[in-house]
Amino acid sequence: MFGQVLATEFMKLRRSKATWATVAVFALMPAGIALFMWIVREPGRAAELGLLGAKANLAGIEATWPAYFYMLALIFGVGGMLLLAFIVAYLFGREYSHATAKNMLALPVGRHWFAVAKLLVAAAWWMALVALVLAEALVIGAALQLPGFSPGLAAAGVARVLLAAGIPLLLAPVVAWIAVWSRGEVAPIAFALVMLALGNLFGKTGWAEWFPYSIVPLLIGMVADPVGTLPAGSYLVLAGTFLAGTAATVLHLRFADNAQ
Repeated sequence: MFGQVLATEFMKLRRSKATWATVAVFALMPAGIALFMWIVREPGRAAELGLLGAKANLAGIEATWPAYFYMLALIFGVGGMLLLAFIVAYLFGREYSHATAKNMLALPVGRHWFAVAKLLVAAAWWMALVALVLAEALVIGAALQLPGFSPGLAAAGVARVLLAAGIPLLLAPVVAWIAVWSRGEVAPIAFALVMLALGNLFGKTGWAEWFPYSIVPLLIGMVADPVGTLPAGSYLVLAGTFLAGTAATVLHLRFADNAQ
């Protein structure tokens, strides 16, 4: 029975325009980073092409592989928290905005399977995006011929990017619960935006390792010096957030009134 639910969710994903929209948006990110690094490296030619405005300030950007991996960790981690929130809000919230939740909850299938299937689809969707765009980013970086490359740096950079991209997966169930609780897509996206702002705020305090949305900024050095490894407490916070969000989503669907 769960296999049929999961297959149906994947079929919905294949037919959705949102899938291709997220691919297009996320795939533009490495190209944008590459453009800024090219401007830093070739300011004269960039000025001739009108790409370097008189008020532009690119003093903090270096055209090197370490800086490139830092920017990739930023878009996969912080950008990923927002993009994955959109994906989860779409998967769960559209059942209410499309008025299909009533039919879904009336089917002779355990309601918890819908939550599990949608979370698995969101994870597969996100991991496919990460694999595709990371491969694209490495090709673009090689084409730019950035200095400072070494196999060790590449392995460490890719590992940090993948860790930053994995953390949003552990935060996704909370967004799913907001979607089913609010019966729509707006509240979970607004929740993610507020949490990102709070994450940046708490990231500048000593509570950064204990606030789920501050852990990615703490890891990549967005609000302070980057940490080599995350504290054990941060992994416990992320695991607790994942379990609490999953349980809340399953229980909400289990006991929800099936009226639209």
